[in-house]
Parts: sequence; C-alpha cells; structure tokens
Amino acid sequence: MDVLAGTLLAEAGPVLSGLGIAGICIGCGLVIIGAGIGIGLIGKSAVESIARQPEASPRIFLSMIIAGALIEGVTFFSLLIAFLTLYWTK
Repeated sequence: MDVLAGTLLAEAGPVLSGLGIAGICIGCGLVIIGAGIGIGLIGKSAVESIARQPEASPRIFLSMIIAGALIEGVTFFSLLIAFLTLYWTK
C-alpha cells in the first residue's frame, strides 16, 4: 500500500527541489521560535498575575496550562505537516 501511495503521489505532484526543502526547514524553525516566544509570554504574564493576586493562582495556573497546550498542539500539527510533506514528496 505504501509503495502504491508513493507511486501515485510521485505521478500526481512535483518533487520538492532544494529551495522547497529549505523553505520547509525555515518554516519549521519559525514555528518553533514562535511557540517558544508564545509560551514564554504566557509564563511571564502568569507569574506577574499570581504576584498581584495570589488568591487567584489556581485559575491563572489552569488558564496558563490550557493556553500552553493549545500552542504546543498547533506547533506539533504544523511540524507534522512539514515532515509529511518532506516524506511524501521524495
């Protein structure tokens, strides 16, 4: 099945050139950098909020975990798409 799918895809779509692979790698790097910045800002804001209102720390912590998980989910999804693009075009 894998050989058949690879054959069909090779016939249907163009093979990535070196510039296409470089673009995917640059895109992956930008996704990782963006996720790191986003999670860093979430942590910074959560620590500042807990310092201002310690009694609200459980709600702030829960919101921080949910937001971080959403960022990680989008990051993993975009990296998965990039790696699948590299795999299926070879």
